[in-house]
Amino acid sequence: MDLTRLLENVKTGKIDIDDALKQIRISNIHTLDNVACIDPHRMKRTGIPEAIYGPGKAIDDLVCIALSHLEHETTVIITRVSDEQLEALQQKHPVEWNRSARIAILRKGDSRVESTGGVIGIITAGTVDIPVAEEAKVTAMEMGVTVHTIYDVGAAGIHRLFPGLAEMVEKGVDTIVVAAGREGTLPTIVSGLVDVPVIGVPVSSGYGAGGGGKAALYTMLQSCSVLSVVNIDAGFVAGAYAARIANMLAKARRKE
Repeated sequence: MDLTRLLENVKTGKIDIDDALKQIRISNIHTLDNVACIDPHRMKRTGIPEAIYGPGKAIDDLVCIALSHLEHETTVIITRVSDEQLEALQQKHPVEWNRSARIAILRKGDSRVESTGGVIGIITAGTVDIPVAEEAKVTAMEMGVTVHTIYDVGAAGIHRLFPGLAEMVEKGVDTIVVAAGREGTLPTIVSGLVDVPVIGVPVSSGYGAGGGGKAALYTMLQSCSVLSVVNIDAGFVAGAYAARIANMLAKARRKE
């Protein structure tokens, strides 16, 4: 993008300021040594922060990408971080680490996420589903929403669900993420009980026929109650999607 020409077009009235800002946000990509393209305006453009996916990246490349991103943004999110990658990051910059979620967060100075007023709930069927739920939780919190959680309330003891779910609804959640492995029933049940959008996350637990999250995925896709479903173990996607819904609703509430 030729920034000088863009500014000249604004000055002469060929385009307005809003159009110029859109072009800047779309084009502002930073290439890093033929290894990565840093997209610092993803949050402004889409409402979802850019996250660095840890697995498969060489440690030196990951550290370089993270620090380069931090030059342009106040926060860096890195998902599925290994112990070796974490150690290398900690040698270069202070790291906020959620071991369960396997997410590392780097911040510039004392920057913090501002609350948007959005509220979401996250529920798991079992304790094995908690790491995926925590990935969703950390992601959503980095988008400014308040998160309420209920863990280990699956269909094997469904009576455990109702008190916590009632409390969650009373707190005014805008949407609910439900993570479940094995047969993946819980999101369908929750969706049939509440009047907010529910996002199902199949988890790669279970064994034998339909193991590895496949049975849970198929169950959620066949849900008879209205349900959105993300990929197996896709906690980041579920958290970001739920937070995006909550932030849109929070914005609408502020205009009322």
